[in-house]
Amino acid sequence: MLRLSLLSVALAGLVHSTSLTVLKTTTTPNGFHEAARGWNSFGIQANPNTTPSWTGFNQGNVTPECDVLATAPFKAAGYQYCSLDSGWSTNNGDQYGRLLYDPTLFDLPSFADHLHDEGLKLGVYVLPGAFCSDGNKTIKGTTIKLNSTYNGNNDGFLRCDFDFSKPGVQEWHNSVVDLFASWGVDFIKLDFVTPGSPDNGAHLVANNSGAVIAYHNAIAQSGRQMRLHISWKLERNDTYYDIWRANADSMRTDQDINNSGANNFTMWQTVQRAIDNYRQYIVLQIPKNQPISIYPDMDNLFVVNSANISGVTDAERQSIISHWIGAAANLIHGGDLENIDDLGLKLATDSDAFAAADFSAQYPMQPRNPGTGGTDAQQLQAWIGGPSDDGEAVVILANYGPAGPQAGFNTSIARVQTVSASLDDLGIDGSGWNVFNIWDKTNSSVSSGGSLSADLDEGESVFLKLTKSA
Repeated sequence: MLRLSLLSVALAGLVHSTSLTVLKTTTTPNGFHEAARGWNSFGIQANPNTTPSWTGFNQGNVTPECDVLATAPFKAAGYQYCSLDSGWSTNNGDQYGRLLYDPTLFDLPSFADHLHDEGLKLGVYVLPGAFCSDGNKTIKGTTIKLNSTYNGNNDGFLRCDFDFSKPGVQEWHNSVVDLFASWGVDFIKLDFVTPGSPDNGAHLVANNSGAVIAYHNAIAQSGRQMRLHISWKLERNDTYYDIWRANADSMRTDQDINNSGANNFTMWQTVQRAIDNYRQYIVLQIPKNQPISIYPDMDNLFVVNSANISGVTDAERQSIISHWIGAAANLIHGGDLENIDDLGLKLATDSDAFAAADFSAQYPMQPRNPGTGGTDAQQLQAWIGGPSDDGEAVVILANYGPAGPQAGFNTSIARVQTVSASLDDLGIDGSGWNVFNIWDKTNSSVSSGGSLSADLDEGESVFLKLTKSA
């Protein structure tokens, strides 16, 4: 329950909140003004028991999932991308060492045509490097053998890494992206980028950031606009963050949040970790006070299916998408779009929520601790995106419940708690605000010196749109 209360001047004077630096975004390196919205296959691939109707990862099973994105509610919410994860390609390249789709699973040109006819777009998954077995092949348009460009490292995924100082490396990337463009690809997910990605049983080089630059340059020369998304849990220090933000359109801030091999998709403790990794990431951007040119990716959304399939309660499902929207993160669903319940449809397509997503795409949220306006991880937390120059903002109040092992906080406060953040805590005191509850569709107001308060159970949150009073 949301309650708006007026704090006395004397009480408000006891707390001195930090000033608010409004975070803003700018155009991404490949020309985008918002994070991607769509669906990705990995959740079902990794958790096949969630979707027994699937007989395998192939065009026949993927197409109906993506067709849901073309229905009126999803189109109105801005969904576009049907993204294939690992497993769509063969384990060797063509005569030039370029990546090929497995024709027993997919016909990517015809699939792309189908998606484009519906107003959708195609995404594919790649790893750094080229297939080691293609070493004796000549890079298209050159006389350079692929094996002359390798650095000697076999990553354990059948791929050899490049020495990015050698001639031919950029030409190979150009040839691959040109081939993708001829198929109709619109989105490239480049995984296992280092520094950042854990080995996960592979043998990764310490730094293959050159792959991000090479794919970006290849997209630029292809003449086709494509998104470049990089994964996973990437290094955030400025040396590498400056590479990511100059070349990619979104970057993973956390590990996978799905329960690999389980009968449901995710669990709340994992979501707590993902939210805190976003907090860690965005706090680094506050002191820079410059437009952000890359969107965060908090991993796939698992909110469209009922609690027994998604693995989180209905309140937690709502909290998840509220935080992903507020963070201006990729809104890529990973659940079974053919098995959406009523709440899932609302969470995935609500017009007020996606108007808030359009706003957050320009004004991503940051933490503002209740009582201080600080940025620490807390079980009882507040966030704000904006305010804009027009006097609009979005706010989340949340009770994350007792801490999981990687939640970022150590408290274990049980059951319903009152979460209260003053306008001063949020950094926007000085006038009154109209308050709209995005999910409950209720209106209220708060005056200067007042606070936003909500009684929230574990995993519950409220998502609010604030508009400055006239």
